[in-house]
Parts: sequence; structure tokens; C-alpha cells
Amino acid sequence: MPVMEEALNTGQRPIRSFVLRQGRITAAQRRVIQDALPALQIPTGEPWQDPWNGQRNITLEIGFGNGEHLAALAAANPDQSFIGAEVHTPGVGSLLLQMEKAGIDNIRIIHDDVAAWMKTLPDALFAHIIIQFPDPWPKTRQQKRRLIQAEFANTLQRLLKTGGELQLATDWADYAEQMLTVLNQTQGLINTDSGNSFSERPANRIPTRFERRGEKLGHSVYDLVYRRTI
Repeated sequence: MPVMEEALNTGQRPIRSFVLRQGRITAAQRRVIQDALPALQIPTGEPWQDPWNGQRNITLEIGFGNGEHLAALAAANPDQSFIGAEVHTPGVGSLLLQMEKAGIDNIRIIHDDVAAWMKTLPDALFAHIIIQFPDPWPKTRQQKRRLIQAEFANTLQRLLKTGGELQLATDWADYAEQMLTVLNQTQGLINTDSGNSFSERPANRIPTRFERRGEKLGHSVYDLVYRRTI
């Protein structure tokens, strides 16, 4: 699943953890992007303003793909608020169509590179942060592009409320091990698994068609769940 850019502090241009492949946009997606997105999109170039005026817990999903998981989660939790971030326009259109069909009104959208925006946000903003199946960048020379690096992990920790949860999933074993190493070393995050290892799939993580297809091909899924302690 494509994800946002992590602007690493290298003194050079940012290293991107995604490749922008826009793909084909359907007429229905184009319509709903034009009609619905302006009212639901959070501007990334402006100071943070809570669309819900601080009245609800907010979950952030980074790289929501086609929006299947985010739409299902929001529909199942109408008393909670959700922000989904995705750079790929067809994915945004897909989510908007699902929201329209199901009457979902508790999602707002970041249609932009989320990394720079996250750095401008106040501390302790989110009750949950979800990152599912980020691009694994499997070749050794590409792994510097992986989203879960120490700097980004520190940003995730800062943005969680105390007691808030960070949930991740990947079907790439070596990336799962990297995530485990980086996050176990991140100050202020504690692995909810008693052995500091992988977790059972969280009850609120709804399997998607992408995941089910991978399981049929024999791909194992690795779940990681962390909680902010300080």
C-alpha cells in the first residue's frame, strides 16, 4: 500500500517512501473528488484546526490505499473521528465513493505528502495512528526509503496521546523485523506484546481484500502494536 514521504534530515532533497503512480481515475471517482473532496480535505499548508473542535478522539491512518479499511473502521465507530492520508488520487476517489454509499461523515482527508504536515502538528493529538502495508522497498539499496525509520518513529510517538496506540502491519518479514527494532528503541513507546515481539491482529483491524489475497498466496502478516507511555 502506498504511503507518504518521510523527509529525512539529510541536508539533501527529501527521500520519498512512495512512488507517485496515479493510475486510472474512473468517471465516478472524478465526480466525487470534484464534488465532495473540497469540503472534506484538510489543508496541509495552514495551522492545525480540529474539524471536530476537540470533542472527539481522532485516529490517523497513513497511506489508506483504496480506503477499504478506513471506511469500514469509520462506519463501525460513528462516535469517533478519522483522518486518512493518501497521495494517490484514485485511492482518494475510492474512499469518497465508499463514504458516499455508506453515508459516512466522520472522515477527513489529507491528499498530500503527510510527513511535513505532521511536523507542524501539536503534541498528543491522536488517540490512534494506523500504518498498514507500507511500501516495503525490498531491494537493499532502496531500504533507506522505508517509512519506518527512527526520525519518523519519534514523530509518531510525539503525536500520540499518552496511552494512545500505534498499529502497524506488513507482509514483508524483513521490514517487520526492521519495524520491530526501530520501534522497540523509540523512547516513549512500549510494545504491547509481553515478549517485545509481534502482536495478534488487533480486534479493530479489519482485513482487506489486499490482505486476504496475500494470505491466499501464503504471505504471513506481521502486526505490531505500541502504546505511548510518556
